[in-house]
Amino acid sequence: MGTKDKILLFIPGYNCEKQIVRVLGQLDERILSFITHVIVVNNRSTDETEDAVIGYAKEHPALPLTLLRNQDNYGLGGSHKTAFQYAMDQGYDYVIVLHGDDQGDIHDLYGVLKKKLYRKYDCCLGGRFMRGSRLKGYSLFRTFGNIVYNFLFSLVVRNRIFDLGSGLNMYSVSMLKDHFYEKFPDKLTFNYCMILASHYYGHRIMFFPITWREEDQVSNVKMASQALSVLKMLGSYGINHSFIKKELREVPRKAYLADVIHES
Repeated sequence: MGTKDKILLFIPGYNCEKQIVRVLGQLDERILSFITHVIVVNNRSTDETEDAVIGYAKEHPALPLTLLRNQDNYGLGGSHKTAFQYAMDQGYDYVIVLHGDDQGDIHDLYGVLKKKLYRKYDCCLGGRFMRGSRLKGYSLFRTFGNIVYNFLFSLVVRNRIFDLGSGLNMYSVSMLKDHFYEKFPDKLTFNYCMILASHYYGHRIMFFPITWREEDQVSNVKMASQALSVLKMLGSYGINHSFIKKELREVPRKAYLADVIHES
């Protein structure tokens, strides 16, 4: 138990040039004592996200950082697949996901890391809507909608669900090695499928409270259409659990490839 875990921090980025430097700025000595390496996966941003990352890396040469650029716009789910494969190829034990738009705070994971609670679970998920969490700038309408959906998912998977997909999560790489997630949607609904898969495959999950803020971020969520697609997904899984093994991507791909743009 005394061995040090090899932990990868994965930061997905898409058009977040204003926020990405703030996210990297969260990585102080206290957090980096647990993290082996950091990758920023740029999902074909059309702004200066890459330049912002490279500039930060040059100003902080001690930060062990690699900037990757997806070979196509894979979506948020696709970027997860890029990072998960990287973690497996490089022999990491765990991968932390921290969104690059600076809505979450990685320090909320500090207790889980320090106490090594993650070793007891397959995934540790940030829960925006549980006791101890704090929401800043998040509308009451969206909060209510999320709580309703969390309740519906909880009924179907018979486990208390506090969030269907926040921007701060941690996964055991051993859980990912059979690529059960490969056919999941490449868009924002990827995380919802991960919740259903945890029920289907019997993954051990825990939720931890987080701080979540909306300030200058640009949301990519189209609420009405996503709400309907998620409800349809949940209904399909409720009727037949093997739904989670079907091809759910709009564009099936053989691989999710990325190029190394900068390495510290």
